Amino acid sequence: MSEWWEKSYPGGPMVKLPGFPRPLYPPDAKQYGKTPSGPGPDVEAYKRTVSRAGRWPWQNFDQNFTNDFAHGKSGNVGQTGVAGVQRQQKIDDTGWIGKYTFNTLRSIVIPTGLPHAGEHAMDGTAIVLLEEAWDQFGGSDNQQPDAGTLRQAALEIARGQLGIKENPAGSNHTKYGSWYGVDYQPWCAIFVTWCFEQAGDSPSFVKGSRYAYCPYVVGDARAGRYGLSTTDDPVPGDVVVYDWNWNGEYDHIGIFENWVDNSSFNAIEGNTSYSDNSNGGEVMRRTRSKSGQGTCFVRVAEPS
Repeated sequence: MSEWWEKSYPGGPMVKLPGFPRPLYPPDAKQYGKTPSGPGPDVEAYKRTVSRAGRWPWQNFDQNFTNDFAHGKSGNVGQTGVAGVQRQQKIDDTGWIGKYTFNTLRSIVIPTGLPHAGEHAMDGTAIVLLEEAWDQFGGSDNQQPDAGTLRQAALEIARGQLGIKENPAGSNHTKYGSWYGVDYQPWCAIFVTWCFEQAGDSPSFVKGSRYAYCPYVVGDARAGRYGLSTTDDPVPGDVVVYDWNWNGEYDHIGIFENWVDNSSFNAIEGNTSYSDNSNGGEVMRRTRSKSGQGTCFVRVAEPS
């Protein structure tokens, strides 16, 4: 019989809250261009929740979002913090708290083997603290791209391509493939590369070599190569990669545009259609659910 930490947490309906107060970044996120988060009641709420979920020691909790709480302070299950919950739920274990981790913490149920088994990990005190945090921080949906960034320019270029189709239909012949040097081939990743390279000198994308293949984007992001990193807190102009079959092999890619609600988002994608997600032949705006497939959000570094 497996231990409680060797399988995903049981789930329940998300506890009711007015909204997501703000993304949270620990001090070491500064090296990735994020501003470390100041203290707040939301941090205290998450510490209670993660502790009840068995991943942090129960104590008198403060409101500081530390590296230890984000990433864990040892390999012991009870000290693995936010990243421990993320790994257990098959979320990229950045230790950062974005909307997806927020909603995960709202829904997980304490497993058998821990005190209060069967209850939501997020208790009534945590709910009150998060309501206070909503009032204090006002929510943060990250709906607008950062002004003047390469990712903003790439997104605008992608929007300008909406409706363009390969010609003839079913051929994979496009101006994007001709530009990259690999025409008549599936071109969703080539389209993203084209958008970023038209926008400026991206440190991540290179004409003819990076990228024409979706799994390489995910692999390099998880390894922190070429200015790519994974995130569960995407902003407009980030990249989103899809694994339709949940088999670890990523099949399709687009440019994240905005959140529609807590779980759905819009993306601009090349080589898609309503009848064929990955090889549909058109640049389209698609609305996707975060949980509808394996989904990896990728942050693209800005030029130095």
